[in-house]
Amino acid sequence: MDQHSIRTGSKIMRKSIYTYLQNYHYYTLTSALLAFPFSASSLFAQLLLVSPSSSLLAIIYNRLNRFPYSWELIDLVNLKLSQTISFFILTLPLNSTLFLIAKASVIQVVNRHKPPSFCCIFSIFNPLLLTYVSNSLLILSANATAFCLLSIAFNPFHDHIGFGSLFLSAAGAVVYSIILANVIIICNLALVISGMERFGGYLAILKACVMIRGRASTALSLTLAVNTALAGVEALFQYRIVRAYDDIGETPSSLLIISEGMLIVYLYSILVVLDTIISCIFFKSCKATSSFIDQQGKYAYRIIVIEGEEDGALMSLKA
Repeated sequence: MDQHSIRTGSKIMRKSIYTYLQNYHYYTLTSALLAFPFSASSLFAQLLLVSPSSSLLAIIYNRLNRFPYSWELIDLVNLKLSQTISFFILTLPLNSTLFLIAKASVIQVVNRHKPPSFCCIFSIFNPLLLTYVSNSLLILSANATAFCLLSIAFNPFHDHIGFGSLFLSAAGAVVYSIILANVIIICNLALVISGMERFGGYLAILKACVMIRGRASTALSLTLAVNTALAGVEALFQYRIVRAYDDIGETPSSLLIISEGMLIVYLYSILVVLDTIISCIFFKSCKATSSFIDQQGKYAYRIIVIEGEEDGALMSLKA
């Protein structure tokens, strides 16, 4: 990660915080409360996935684990794919409703520079929903593709152990992480594009892929910062709520557990709102830079979306 990407990421982060503070009351009340049910379902879904008695995770893992040999990296990727599918199933109802509505509320504020009405929020719900479905298929496909490729690549070496196998496992883990990180970045940007430009599905994903060219390091630095904060809140939830329930023996109906749990879920919701703001500012930065380079005659591709009454939405990449 070069110094330019770090400086650009720092500027986008500062701009995002400034944007958040400009409409602080709206983001902390309306958007965060809309994201609250999704945050609660995400935290409790992860709690179910790490539980040894999770029947859904065990069923999916056993279905995918059909290899005659055991390899640590393959088992890890298999577990990750199983967790991704299980998490998608458990959070699908709230992900496809309140989560997208919360995203839409944030996107409209950043786009219009003022709190929108509920009619404006719901006006971009359909493109966001279409893109969310496409993103889910893309993430599952990326996990499945990486799983198959690693299985094929490591199949000739499953009988060998030692330093070589450790090196291959480390290399495979790095490749898998890079693939997954780039897919997540593209999906987040595609959601923002859907809300900002009001078209969704694979068209938004295609535009995100083109816009992110040359800016992957900046996007990765922003994603790393947000995901680190989210992981910290998840760890806090595990330590304060799960540990209190498992080790100390407090009941879930305890007033302390309820108050602490709601506070942690609310912090998670605030981070979800900030993540959306960062993605919007990053999109605006990409668009401004692309327009400047295009004026200089150096931009290789330009994205044009045409909406027709008969043919629907078409996308073309013009040199």
